Amino acid sequence: MKTIDDLIDGGVAGRRVFVRADLNVPLDGTTITDDGRIRAVVPTVAKLAEAGAKVVVASHLGRPKGAPDPQFSLAPAAKRLAELLGRGVAFATDTVGESARTTVAALADGQVALLENLRFNAGETSKDDAERGAFADSLAELADVYVGDGFGAVHRKHASVYDLPARLPHAAGYLIAAEVDVLKRLTEDVERPYAVVLGGAKVSDKLGVIDHLLERADRILIGGGMAYTFLKAQGHEVGISLLQEDQIPTVREYLERAAAKGVEFVLPVDVLVSPEFPDLKTKAPANPTVVAADAIPADQEGLDIGPRTRELYAAKLADAATVFWNGPMGVFEHPDFAGGTAAVAQALVDSSAFTVVGGGDSAAAVRTLGFDEKAFGHISTGGGASLEYLEGKTLPGLAALED
Repeated sequence: MKTIDDLIDGGVAGRRVFVRADLNVPLDGTTITDDGRIRAVVPTVAKLAEAGAKVVVASHLGRPKGAPDPQFSLAPAAKRLAELLGRGVAFATDTVGESARTTVAALADGQVALLENLRFNAGETSKDDAERGAFADSLAELADVYVGDGFGAVHRKHASVYDLPARLPHAAGYLIAAEVDVLKRLTEDVERPYAVVLGGAKVSDKLGVIDHLLERADRILIGGGMAYTFLKAQGHEVGISLLQEDQIPTVREYLERAAAKGVEFVLPVDVLVSPEFPDLKTKAPANPTVVAADAIPADQEGLDIGPRTRELYAAKLADAATVFWNGPMGVFEHPDFAGGTAAVAQALVDSSAFTVVGGGDSAAAVRTLGFDEKAFGHISTGGGASLEYLEGKTLPGLAALED
């Protein structure tokens, strides 16, 4: 896989360099609430601009239905990117239309443009190879060189991620190179003990990675909504907590495999419960109750790991040499149920291990709860991509960058 430095060494001045970024940031109206993904691509864009390239940045945002939708416009991202770069960013109001062609044609050496949301064109996400290829052909007309730096999208077989690199000389940007290096540290010659913390809402989202990690990890700690399916599989009452009944047989099998292989599988010993889901807009007090994990009342919902579980998990992480964490421990968006997620984050900060926060809600939680990002070994920009890599899957966007 060639790197951006290889491209620059070969000369990029005056060339149009298409940078597939991941600017899929959360928005409150037109206000960006977490600019982490924009900041992550700045080193690549800045380096290319400084080398005299005409930089054409492109990304998706949200899930529009293959047509323009103002609520998913990348205009706020263009403004924030310009602020972070300290230079102007021209904004094309379409993807491959007149605005895109005119905007790119007007670029001088060292200038930057951002195309409108790629998913405003149905060809970007089409499952039809011909339709996707036609969109990739149109994108290729806007560039001379391709740089893949949108790690959060490399697990998608989309036109700008998979098809476009086949049409242009290509290389990996700094972000993707860094992400791949980190993932190799989690899969090849891992320093042990190797502890994995998994949370989030649905156990079904994590089954593949659990299956793979049962062969590799020393400890797996479970929290979040997915924990209640594990507790139910052990025969415990979980009340009205989030539960995937259909996954109980698989979960039970994983617990048995872990025991047979000597992998320590750690589940909550106490939880915070409430009779109803908290109001995330008003943040009104929910007055939760702490109960043992095997004694959840039938009319209560588990919404966070409890204080004894937080201490237990911190102890299980204290001597680890490598830690991967993906998924919050509870409804961290509400102050009454943020304590478990904050405790895991603090345990990683306190650890001397190589710590990786696996993107998505985990990365958002770290920032929302006020932790210094530099206190972690790495904060990924792609939760889904990280998990699929750890499952052993081939990621289309990475395969497309191989020579």
